[in-house]
Amino acid sequence: MTARLPSVWKRLASTITPRPPPPKAHHHAPIPDHAFPAGYALTGLHCGIKKTGALDLAVILSTSPRPASAAACFTRNAFKAAPVVVSEQVLNDNGSHARALVINSGCANAVTGKQGMEDAWAMVRATDALLDPPPKEQNETLVMSTGVIGVNLPISKIVAGIQSQAEEGETLGSTFDAWERAAKAFMTTDTFPKLRARTFTIGGRQYRLAGMDKGAGMIHPDMGPPRSPSQLHATLLGCIFTDAAVSPRSLQSALTYAVDRSFNSISVDGDMSTNDTIVVLANGAATDGSAAQEIDEQRDPETYAAFREALTSFAAELAQLVVRDGEGATKFVTVSVEVRTPNLSAIHSVPPLIDVQGAPTYEDAHRLASRVSTSALVKTALYGEDAKYVTTTDSRLYRLVHSSLTAGVVSSQQLVLCRCPSPSTQLASTCHSSLQTAREHYRSSSTANPKE
Repeated sequence: MTARLPSVWKRLASTITPRPPPPKAHHHAPIPDHAFPAGYALTGLHCGIKKTGALDLAVILSTSPRPASAAACFTRNAFKAAPVVVSEQVLNDNGSHARALVINSGCANAVTGKQGMEDAWAMVRATDALLDPPPKEQNETLVMSTGVIGVNLPISKIVAGIQSQAEEGETLGSTFDAWERAAKAFMTTDTFPKLRARTFTIGGRQYRLAGMDKGAGMIHPDMGPPRSPSQLHATLLGCIFTDAAVSPRSLQSALTYAVDRSFNSISVDGDMSTNDTIVVLANGAATDGSAAQEIDEQRDPETYAAFREALTSFAAELAQLVVRDGEGATKFVTVSVEVRTPNLSAIHSVPPLIDVQGAPTYEDAHRLASRVSTSALVKTALYGEDAKYVTTTDSRLYRLVHSSLTAGVVSSQQLVLCRCPSPSTQLASTCHSSLQTAREHYRSSSTANPKE
């Protein structure tokens, strides 16, 4: 029996035809300098964390004289890495304001105990010293780390790298090259730097957004505002910068909304990290500094809604880059569940189709889409690309599988697995089974908690 195993394995292996991931370099291209928001200076450098000599430290400063509003969504993992804990405290202590962000790659500074906390604070203090003027009382730098877990940072090298930006020969700048260096500096297993910029107009005034993120594996984010209730559920890091003036409360509200519809709706491998963080800074450099030009939800709901939609759309674009760079990814698929009816009972009468119409809330739609998208069976069927096509009459089953996010009324859960294959009967059965499981789970949870 033992002697037969090699031949059995040989026959089995002959049936496996791994598909190489598609080329991904085209997702990164030069961006004109004028497309980036005003009032930021940044760089990426090698300080000695990565033995390869690759960039491993990003420093980003707001140079606007106006105080910069800051908002963040952090991992809801039961265990949070030191940088997450420190950044939460900085935001809470400083009234949701910050003027700088420092990010290292190569070491996550997670499961590092007291020393990890001290190292994170050392990075904050060293970056604070670069600000003009330096903070007088509260810290104004947020910190992120990504990389290997359970290893202490080479903090002396990192602090020396940060301090080098205060000396002659510093590389801080505002050009595309500077933004690109920063984006490259917090890559780990990423195959390309994930950097985007865009211009948007509100009330006749032009503003700009720029952002970068990283992530290829250990991706199933579940992030919320600072100090939100923990819930069990890679590292995904992202930062967005705008030269619009936005009140802190409205910036946090807009970011929470945007993250729920972008980063919290992606999945690569189903694993959530201890370090997941999305940060937004709004420094108001595009305004004259008057309070009347500050975007605020309560004072001007219409202007706030326009900003929120611009931020959500931009966050979705950044989130999709993470999925496209998923480790081993060969497909990019979107699962959509439409929100159409206001009553809870409608979900119980939905016919057995993948195209679910009638989820009473966005949260319910998100839950159903997530259950389908994280199904190993669904991913396997998509990867296998069964060539057996369904009939035209069955095509309605696949209205939820399309290539782009639909904003507002749709929950979209991104699968790791670039383009959807032709629908197959096998895929129909697989997705139907996953949806049935999700529907039963939804019924039981709704019965237990009628408020949902």
